[in-house]
Amino acid sequence: KGPTPQIREIYAAGLAYRKHIEETASEYNPSDPVVLFKKDIRTTKNNDRVVIPSEDVLVEAAERFEPGLAGKLRNKFQPLPAMIDYEVELGFILLDDIHPSNFENDKFNLAFFIANDLSSRSLAVLGEGQPDRYDYWGMSKSFEGFLPYSKESFFPGETSGNSIPCVNLQTLVNKEVRQSEFVEDLIYTPAEIMKAIMQKYRLQTLRKGTAGLTGTPGGVIMNTSRFKVRLANLLGLNRFTKLSMVAKSADKFLKPGDEVVIKGDWLGEARNVFTLNSDDAPE
Repeated sequence: KGPTPQIREIYAAGLAYRKHIEETASEYNPSDPVVLFKKDIRTTKNNDRVVIPSEDVLVEAAERFEPGLAGKLRNKFQPLPAMIDYEVELGFILLDDIHPSNFENDKFNLAFFIANDLSSRSLAVLGEGQPDRYDYWGMSKSFEGFLPYSKESFFPGETSGNSIPCVNLQTLVNKEVRQSEFVEDLIYTPAEIMKAIMQKYRLQTLRKGTAGLTGTPGGVIMNTSRFKVRLANLLGLNRFTKLSMVAKSADKFLKPGDEVVIKGDWLGEARNVFTLNSDDAPE
């Protein structure tokens, strides 16, 4: 083990554990992993505070992503809740540039770490019914400090894209265990995730320092039943109506003063407190 290398850009896989797929009533194609890009993000170190984005910050992000959306949100939601959710994940960092030829011989030099792939669920819901739904997920995860991570990483002695450290991922909120599952239940290998990233974003090279997040187990705050999803689709509810329904349970999500600890056994942990005060944010 050693210090976690500097991260230069971040991609994330979604819907990678069956329990999480079930709790979100999602559909997935095992041969086509969901991947997304966390844009313009600054990571958060262990013991730093995480600032919950204000309504203005949320609306401005939505407007940059989809021009014209800000007016609709301000008209329909007063206020727009952030609805911050945790997602403990196994992450990996590329220690070399990755080219298509690497997939032929399964040669990937990776370091593994533990991360909290935070999300603003209010913005993620806005992707409902949109052709680029998962890009809204990426937007919801792209706020300053929205990736607390372990200060140490594991550097395997052998290069491989199909092997991962066997650890139990856990999330504790104010010392209450919310997530707990072994990474052996992960549906995709790092190699499959990297290949999906390169295909979606039409990349010829994944650069050294790129981080890949492998998805979260079950136990997140945002969950629903397949019955409710089918009913909403049958009734033709639009994304704003769906957001209004979800917002009624906004008090369930992370609040100022909440302490969130993510763990991965011997691989490490990160402990962070959430705040509304930007003065408490990391420099």
